[in-house]
Amino acid sequence: MSNFGFLKDKKEYALFAAAAIEAEKVFATAPAMCAVGSRKALELGVKWVYSADFSIRMPYKDNLQSLIHEPSFRFALDSNTWAKLPTLIKVGNNAVHSEKFISAGEALLTLEILFEFIQWIDYCYGSAYEERHFDEKLIPKEKVIIDTKKIKEQESLLGEKDAEIEKLRKQIEELSATYTKTKEQNKVERTFEPEDITEFTTRKRYIDIDLKDLGWTIEGVEADVWQEYPVEDMAGVVGQKGYADYVLFGKDGLPLALIEAKRSSKDPNVGRKQAVLYADCLEKKFGRRPIMFTSNGFETYFWDDKTGPQRRVSGFFSKEDLQKLINRREERKKLDKIVINDKITDRYYQKEAIRAVCDHIEQGFRSSLLVMATGTGKTRTASSLADVLSRGGYVTNILFLADRTALVKQAKDDFKNYLPHMSLCNLCSNKDERNARIVFSTYPTMLNAIDNCKTKEGVSLFTPAHFDLIIIDESHRSIFNKYRAIFEYFDALTVGLTATPKTDVDRNTYDFFEMEHGVPTYAYDYETAVEKDNVLVPYYTYEVKTKFMEEGITYAQLSQEDKERFEDDFAEDDYVPEFIPSEKLNKFVFNADTVDEVLQDLMERGIKVSGGDKLGKTIIFAQNKKHAEFIVERFNKLYPYYNGGFAQRVICDDSHAQTIIDDFKNPDKDPRIAVSVDMMDTGIDVPECVNLVFFKKVRSKTKFWQMIGRGTRLAPNILFTDKIDGEYSGKRRFLIFDYCGNFEYFKVHANGYEGKETKSLSENIFNKKIELITAMQKSTYVEDKYQEWRVALIEECCRSIAQLDKNLVSVKLKLKYVEKYNKTSAFTCISDGDKLELSTHIAPLIVLKDGDEYAKRFDNFMYGLILADINSKTEFGSIKNVLCETALALESRISIPQVKDKLEEIKKINTDKYWEEKDILSFEHSRRSLRDLIKFVVDNDAKSSIITNLKDVVIEEKEGATLGAAYNFEDYRKKVNRYVEDNKDALPIYKLTHNIALSKGDYEELERVLTKELGSSEDYKREYKDTPFGLLVRKIAKLEHEAAMEAFSEFINNESLNQRQIAFVNKVINHIEQNGYMEDVTDLQKPPFDKPVSVTKLFDAKTVRTLMAKIENIKENAVKTVG
Repeated sequence: MSNFGFLKDKKEYALFAAAAIEAEKVFATAPAMCAVGSRKALELGVKWVYSADFSIRMPYKDNLQSLIHEPSFRFALDSNTWAKLPTLIKVGNNAVHSEKFISAGEALLTLEILFEFIQWIDYCYGSAYEERHFDEKLIPKEKVIIDTKKIKEQESLLGEKDAEIEKLRKQIEELSATYTKTKEQNKVERTFEPEDITEFTTRKRYIDIDLKDLGWTIEGVEADVWQEYPVEDMAGVVGQKGYADYVLFGKDGLPLALIEAKRSSKDPNVGRKQAVLYADCLEKKFGRRPIMFTSNGFETYFWDDKTGPQRRVSGFFSKEDLQKLINRREERKKLDKIVINDKITDRYYQKEAIRAVCDHIEQGFRSSLLVMATGTGKTRTASSLADVLSRGGYVTNILFLADRTALVKQAKDDFKNYLPHMSLCNLCSNKDERNARIVFSTYPTMLNAIDNCKTKEGVSLFTPAHFDLIIIDESHRSIFNKYRAIFEYFDALTVGLTATPKTDVDRNTYDFFEMEHGVPTYAYDYETAVEKDNVLVPYYTYEVKTKFMEEGITYAQLSQEDKERFEDDFAEDDYVPEFIPSEKLNKFVFNADTVDEVLQDLMERGIKVSGGDKLGKTIIFAQNKKHAEFIVERFNKLYPYYNGGFAQRVICDDSHAQTIIDDFKNPDKDPRIAVSVDMMDTGIDVPECVNLVFFKKVRSKTKFWQMIGRGTRLAPNILFTDKIDGEYSGKRRFLIFDYCGNFEYFKVHANGYEGKETKSLSENIFNKKIELITAMQKSTYVEDKYQEWRVALIEECCRSIAQLDKNLVSVKLKLKYVEKYNKTSAFTCISDGDKLELSTHIAPLIVLKDGDEYAKRFDNFMYGLILADINSKTEFGSIKNVLCETALALESRISIPQVKDKLEEIKKINTDKYWEEKDILSFEHSRRSLRDLIKFVVDNDAKSSIITNLKDVVIEEKEGATLGAAYNFEDYRKKVNRYVEDNKDALPIYKLTHNIALSKGDYEELERVLTKELGSSEDYKREYKDTPFGLLVRKIAKLEHEAAMEAFSEFINNESLNQRQIAFVNKVINHIEQNGYMEDVTDLQKPPFDKPVSVTKLFDAKTVRTLMAKIENIKENAVKTVG
């Protein structure tokens, strides 16, 4: 009997039995058709389960992918069994929809997975279940005649009509009550063991599938992959044979790469030496050294030992990508020989940035960071860098990432101007040009494209080595957590562009790009751009404090007229507050007079154009959407003659926001004032922008300097008018109106305050569940009631992990951890290391499917309360108060039937007994009882907007203040080195390089520079210990050749030296030139001075003493002072 033969006697399985039997029957004839049949049998089997079990809910779509991912179906299966189903579907789809060759091994895998799934069906629902195991020997060997074309067209081996299938399904549905009822009892009485997918031969099959997804052909006459490839003379031993697991061949018949596969339990690098030996043999045989991959199925390492060290990659590479890398061995040129195109970048600092990155890459580094002030041409520099690296043979395909579609569009437009010969694609708007040399995208669009974009052959378009260079615009926002998978997936050089690097512990730009803190690959700061190079314009500030914005609104301090107005404004609330703090203003309380004051100040003092008749382009940074709308409303009330277009709101919810931004960029179009909520804080380039209004508090240093950057660009050919210089041509400055004390804050707190990385609700809930599971390992919770809840939490976490789609790149990259923790046994006793792995690698992947956001928020809140109780946290009291208020809010809504049904549970929360017992299981019961009711009280705390019109007054005003340098990009040593190199003509440094003794004044000047101007005495001591200032500077600046020669000329002339002695002295001179001095004269008896003849054999004792005196004199001239 065949493996599926037992189905013939089970009439209840008629819906899928024939398809399964037929799939196995054609295995020997056509593996591809076997895969097609297995997929069809799986689909019918899945539909059988949906029909038989009414506890499994039908999803919104009835295609196979939706059916297997529906949680009620997914979690009903054993997690290991479910994890294999996507592979069966993938192989079956490849057999139907692409020209990929399906090997016998892959077809066998589909039969094994199908068999295990049907076994599970029989285990749960069968009337006469017995435990069976798939046996490859039972597969029928005889050949059969099949119509491949017909099978592909109908995606089935059978000729059933839809009507017949539907009839069978109806019969099953009639018995669904019985099937559903007996399932749980069957699962208790029976055993079902899924096959172990980590066994090595099965792991190799998965490697086969990964290779096929990349377009490799495993078997057949056109196969370009050879498994167990024989090699000879291993390790240089004549006649010793070996077998490389996989060798991948190019179109020229030469090997491109080899793969050394190890068991999943082993470090893949165990096979590194073996891979090198195979590569040696293949190079000897074919004359070309292949690239080496080592993999254990979870981790894969790439090594081209012709070009660089080994590195971890996300997977194997396609044939085209490997050929590209092989060709690049010969095509690469010296990057310093590639001329930078002046038509793209003609400023010195842009060229310095390009050369710095090129040098960094040639040294072997794969990540670079450019920190350049906003407006200095980061995008232009990036395009010129792309041009140099392309012409230098280092890159072919480039990915440019930004975090907003507007910035993606702006970057593509710029590159189109700079590199008109290169093909470009904006992936956010044009999917047709995705084969372009340079692709522009947002992070989520790119992540989705990795998973879904295919070539016409069905191969993944964006393979791990597709891009050679990734340019990351404003590298301080989206790269640290959610979208890190993009950079882990692609094996590419990365270049970050930012004006404002983050230095937080959890979001550090320097760490991401593997840079020393404060030392990017190249830095060009705002101060240099303004003061030295005049490529940006300075700002001029008007800092204004109004009473309400500074102190809030106090009812008792209002005039009688304003008190009456205030009472009227709050009449609907039946409550008149005594005090409204300043932080509430512009959030839900909006005072018309305050806004009018700001707008009138702007219109009066703002920089103008058109001979002073029209306000220059202006951005107002508003607190929120309501605040922005209120500002626009007040402007139109104050200035109705502008007809409503002069000031416009720019928010992300507005479908026309991009059109408004485009109009704002046009000097001749309205709006003149863009009232922005976050959208124009960063990235938007409008050179004509001359007024910035800070109408909200900003505490993030990164964001603050980004906002300032909106005004820094030059606008040379426009006539401006302001109250400082009157009318002038070309932008000289931009104005900053600060009404919220931002400049004052950053004068005191130079580094500002950066909020922590925000985690998704699902991630937070998952992490809290892990904390609870860990907490209940302690003896305090040994009772069965607590352990039962612990087990339930473990099962919930395992289901969430099992639900992850392993086809998604973000999940594939963490497969090692997904497979480790998708079984309950992994949670038996959680260590600190386990918690770290779960929170770091698993939690960010979790997406809870519950559509009720408010219920999930309540889960997160209640788990937080329980943990605060367990850990005796001080915040327990405040969390308790919120829960009590929530219960009271629900009590006031008993007209809602669902609330009324739970009234007893709701009222219990505000009793003394509930909080005296303070039992975590009581809290958990409350969570389960109330979570579905929270949506009825979500608006309880939401305050409707209050519009007031109270007289506000200016209490303080100042102008012209500036902040210090925003960022310090060099450490102390680099500052010292640069100062010495840049100031060699300064008298003290000149004397040191020319061996002239220093005066006391010279030495004091050096001390001032080194311990005050460039840093502190502590900085100097930390870096250079007790090194005298003069010696340090001499060591950096070196000794001029002429000065060194002059110092020894008398010695050479007077001592009548022979040729060997002169050669020795020249060696000494060269050493002193390069090092500034000789540390110790005893060094003359050490290398390199001891060969070929020692100093004592070359010279007599008197001459040696004279030579030593000359050497010491040169050193003393850098230490002692004269006069």
